[in-house]
Amino acid sequence: MKGVHFLLTLAVLALASSIASASDPSPLQDFCVAVEDPHKALFVNGKFCKDPKLAKAEDFFFSGLNVPRDTNNPIGSNVTQLNVDKIPGLNTLGITLVRIDYAPYGQNPPHTHPRGSEILVVVKGTLYVGFVSSNQDGNRLFTKVLKEGDVFVFPIGMIHFQFNPGHTPAVAFAGLSSQNAGTITIANSVFGSDPAINPDVLAKAFQVDKNVINKLQKQFWYDNNN
Repeated sequence: MKGVHFLLTLAVLALASSIASASDPSPLQDFCVAVEDPHKALFVNGKFCKDPKLAKAEDFFFSGLNVPRDTNNPIGSNVTQLNVDKIPGLNTLGITLVRIDYAPYGQNPPHTHPRGSEILVVVKGTLYVGFVSSNQDGNRLFTKVLKEGDVFVFPIGMIHFQFNPGHTPAVAFAGLSSQNAGTITIANSVFGSDPAINPDVLAKAFQVDKNVINKLQKQFWYDNNN
């Protein structure tokens, strides 16, 4: 009888383990609202695929990533993302390449990528970079000053940033573990949402006077992603 109980216990544990390890594919868009009419539906987790026989070299190609981008904007940076929207052949491959140009004292402001981790390499200049861990980890700040050839990793979902502390421009390249990692710039999302978040909510959350929130919500929040 004990042997039967033992085998039953093993079976239950095996079933629980298989259920625990199973999961849905990670989404490649912000949300997916269910619809009853299939004619009003969109393809999920990527884009429709063309007939493989019709694929051509141009589907996997992009030219001009060597060209410096314009950083003459309020935050002094320009992010060029080569994701599936720029290179159709990336569809389903789970990768993105990024070039980031920084003006002197420019920055890529605090932001997150909800669907991908990032690995960044500096090819010109110096960058002060960092990310903040989750609440459960005590919101620890991990920072490093990177020189040319240095590499830094930003784990998926962590708020992170890059700042050019130098007198000359800087350039970095990054790889993301998604064909559409998404970008949520913290200031833009919190103070520039459409429609605006109730100022009472933000005043309480940031523990500041409501007039401060009103001022922040009225200013223009620049998006450096292209």
